[in-house]
Amino acid sequence: MTKRYARSLYWFTHDLRLNDNPALTAAQDSSAAITFCYVLDKASLTRGRYGMPALGQHRLSFILQSLHDLQRQLQAQGHTLTVRVGEPLDEMAQLISTLQVDAVFGALQAGVYERRRWQQLQQRFRFLDFHQLPNSTLLSEDDLPGGLQQLAASFSQFRKPLEPLAERFTKQALAAPNWQHRALSVNASADLPEAGESWLAGGETAALQHLQRYFSSAAPGRYKETRNALDGFDQSTKLSAYLAHGNLSPQQVINALRDYEQQHGENESTYWIAFELLWRDYFFWYLLRYQEQVFAFTGVAGRKPQTTFYPTRFKQWCAGQTPYPLVNACMHQLNQTGYLSNRGRQIVASCLVNEMAVDWRYGAAYFEQQLLDYDIGSNWGNWQYIAGVGADPRGGRHFNIDKQTAQFDPDGHYIERWKGQQTRQLDVNDAADWPITAN
Repeated sequence: MTKRYARSLYWFTHDLRLNDNPALTAAQDSSAAITFCYVLDKASLTRGRYGMPALGQHRLSFILQSLHDLQRQLQAQGHTLTVRVGEPLDEMAQLISTLQVDAVFGALQAGVYERRRWQQLQQRFRFLDFHQLPNSTLLSEDDLPGGLQQLAASFSQFRKPLEPLAERFTKQALAAPNWQHRALSVNASADLPEAGESWLAGGETAALQHLQRYFSSAAPGRYKETRNALDGFDQSTKLSAYLAHGNLSPQQVINALRDYEQQHGENESTYWIAFELLWRDYFFWYLLRYQEQVFAFTGVAGRKPQTTFYPTRFKQWCAGQTPYPLVNACMHQLNQTGYLSNRGRQIVASCLVNEMAVDWRYGAAYFEQQLLDYDIGSNWGNWQYIAGVGADPRGGRHFNIDKQTAQFDPDGHYIERWKGQQTRQLDVNDAADWPITAN
């Protein structure tokens, strides 16, 4: 990018970090003065999809912790982080007008509403330059096998042309921030709300500390064997929340992984960490490619599941009051911490769709509210996968709950810890449970 701007605005969204942030680096390299901002969507605290608030307390606390950390880092460089609470489009328009900037920079986002807001800003301020750069994926659009419009219909088809992953995703130099620009001040910037506690500390500083600690341990070398465990902090990487909020970049994880392999050697487990990062990439481009179809009842596959909306069943599932102790334990852990293992997520999603016959979109929306590591593409893409309306050639996944319990909690320790014992029988003939079609 060769054009030079006198005054720029950088809009932080799901990229709450300074290091290895290509969009931020591009803004810094091409601007004489910059204001950094973040807008917390006030509506997300009170409403979202299907009548549920989109942003629950767990994720809100993590975001606020990340913003406080980002603010401290910017202040150390003589800058401030302008935080607004309101409707993002309105708040951004006001900032642009107040500051009289020449350009707006931000991270490429795949979400429908996020893209729509960016486009509306461009239409409203046609005389400005807008720059969005991908900074949350390993692949760029040019790297996609066949291009975005020919995105593979399944992850396996997507992955095969990219193998071997060890050669495709190598250690790379990281984009570094520079501070050769002046700070633009904003009057009447909202005070950043205090952050509550969360199960995992948010922010770039905490993320880098965790990355170093994890790859200094023996855990990466046994990841494939432990990743399906229902509980235990070191059984999985615990990097997903940091990646979802952009406290870390995928390339930073790859660099740490390759350093680990150089010291300890490659194995199936280290391969699987890169494999999981590629899944994240796939769902980002999947959402960008299919947009509204990712949220549709029939999904990208155009198949209508044999489900509907049963209010009582859905409420019992959310509260962990189903006939299935393992499902109850999983939901209790999710509600109390904002975290649930990958295996646990698959089990409870399969239960809602297959045992309880509830519309998968309500489960996806509840996960959106509760998950600390909510990532829009991964969440909705994985729910489609379970429901059989997405990127799954087998047409869905149905997990046998008794078998899953015997395999992953044979001694009942997890169920006991999270109080999953059955609390109330589900009466499928309950008159209050009459289906409300939600197609």
